[in-house]
This record gives sequence, C-alpha cells and structure tokens, in this order.
Amino acid sequence: MTEMKALVLAEIGRVALVDKPIPTPGPNDAVVKTTAAMICTSDVHTVGGGIPVPDGRTLGHESVGVVHAVGSEVDNVKLGQRVAVSAITPCFECDACQTGHSSHCRGMLGGYQATGARDGNLAEYFYVNNARGNLTPIPDSVTDEQAVYVTDMLTTGLMGAENCELQLGETVAIIGGGPVGLSATIGARLLGAGRIIVVESVLARQKLALHFGADDIVDYTEGDTVEQIRALTDGNGVDAAVEALGSTKTFDAAFRILKPRGRLSNVGYHEAGEPLPVDVTAFGLGHGDQKIRGGLCPGGNERLGRILRLIEGNRIDPTPMTTHRFPFEDAEEAFDVMRTKRDGVIKPLITF
Repeated sequence: MTEMKALVLAEIGRVALVDKPIPTPGPNDAVVKTTAAMICTSDVHTVGGGIPVPDGRTLGHESVGVVHAVGSEVDNVKLGQRVAVSAITPCFECDACQTGHSSHCRGMLGGYQATGARDGNLAEYFYVNNARGNLTPIPDSVTDEQAVYVTDMLTTGLMGAENCELQLGETVAIIGGGPVGLSATIGARLLGAGRIIVVESVLARQKLALHFGADDIVDYTEGDTVEQIRALTDGNGVDAAVEALGSTKTFDAAFRILKPRGRLSNVGYHEAGEPLPVDVTAFGLGHGDQKIRGGLCPGGNERLGRILRLIEGNRIDPTPMTTHRFPFEDAEEAFDVMRTKRDGVIKPLITF
C-alpha cells in the first residue's frame, strides 16, 4: 500500500479528505501509523487563514500511533511500538535548540513544523523529523486517548502554569476554560497553587475546571472580570494569571488583576496584527515589577515522557475533556464541530 487518506486545507474556509502518498522517512526520521488524533483550535485558525499555509497542506499536530518505518540512524524505538509526538518537533541541533528554546527551532515558532512547515498529522500516516528526540514511547497503562492530550493540550497548558513561576500557596487566575485553560488548571494545582480562579461562562467547562482543581469560578457574563476577581481577593488581585483564550480584552484583564510583582503567562493564540494592550497604570507606570511571558508548547521526548509519567501514576487524567468521538472517515464533520464550537464541544477524539 502506497496511498493514505489525509485531512487537508482544500482552500481558505474548507477542509477535505484526500488521497496522498504515504511518506518515507529520511535517515534521522520516522513515519508513524496513526491510531488516535484530535483537532485543535489552531487548525481552525489555519483553515480560516490565520496561519498562512498552501492549499493541499495536511492539517493537524495532535496525533499518536505506532512506529511504521524509521530511518537508518534511528535506533531508540521499534517497529510497531506505540509513540506520542509533540506538536513541536525541533531539530535539537540549531542555536535556539541548544540554548533551551527548541520551540523556536531555526527561528520564531520554527519548532511548529507539522502543518506550519510541512504536512501535518491528521492522516493515516505521518512523518516525524529528528525521530530520536521527537518519538516518545507510550507506557502500556496509558491509553491512546490519554496520550494524545500530551502532544499539545497538556504540554501547552502545563507550560502556561510553569511560566507563572508559582510559589506554594499563591493565587492564580486562569482566563479561559477551554482545553488549554483546563490543562493550565491541572498544572497550577500540581505546582501547589493555594487558590485557583478560572474565568469561564460555559457551565460544562466550569464543572470541568472545578473537577481539575479550580477553587472559584468567575463568569464574565455576570459582571466585569477584573472587578469580580478583585472582590474575591479582597482588592489585592492575584499573584499570577494565565491568558488562555487569545484576545486583547482577556489579555488586558489578565494584566489588570495582577498584584505588584505579578506574572502574566500568555498561552492564548492572538491574531496577526492585533495590538496587545498594556495599562501603564496597572504596570506601576513601568515600575510594578510585573512579568509578561508568552510561550509555545515545548517539544521533545524528555518533556512528553515526564507528562506521560504523571498520567501513568494516576496523578492526572485529561480524558474528561473528550466530548466527541469520530472515526477518521468523519474527520470533516469533526472539524466542523470544532470550528463552530457546537454541541458543547471541548475536544473531539478521532480514531483510525
């Protein structure tokens, strides 16, 4: 068999399942036969024109599977072995990688290669560059559904919490209760936050936030977010905030609820050309000691292996976020559900 099915950007605003050749690995690379995948909001942005890629590009960066083929230099996995692959697949050789910034491999956001620079992973088979560093074995006790969260949602959300530089017992606000915000909630609890406030209006997401460790829910439809959070904190604000939605309004709110010395961690996706507001009064006229940190999910099998150990050890289970399930032949419908956010979707699981 030389052909496979792949979900591609047919044109701006439309996806399609098409036939493509099964990729062939280079000496340092691998090809994985997909067993489970998810659709990300970033895929929706791409199809809407937010991330420029050519028509016909295979979408997706959240997939797990079994090793189908490896290059001559790849000796750390076996054919048929279950593996997870991060959305970020760096080379581990360039200056950025060697200085600990692998998400920006060879340039800004350059580690985002699946879809961003080449065909992505929403296909029956997918290509993995630099396989020794980017293929992560999945423990036997971890399901494919659990493992696929590690590829992007968990590593991104946990990074959002990590970039808050939380001290034990501190208060953190997480703006947005989607998959990344919920994963940041998981991370904040793991890191010892004393109080977690999640801003979310959808009841099902509010319930999941509480399930994953939130102490308080703020519904932005019931009043000004900043005022509600300041009321909850006796006017003091929070030690750290995670902006997990991606809009100027939520970024501004995240910044204005910070205490002096507070940290803002941005993991929301912002559109190109969109100015990010900074209230100089909230910034202490430039002297408030606050930090603003953005980040793209780290890649590599060392990090993914650590997150998989948390699942293996029953420390976390992300699968309550799975709201929909589709066979791959219905991938176009799955994408439309994610695009329209209908039927209470949080994450749709696609099986092969």
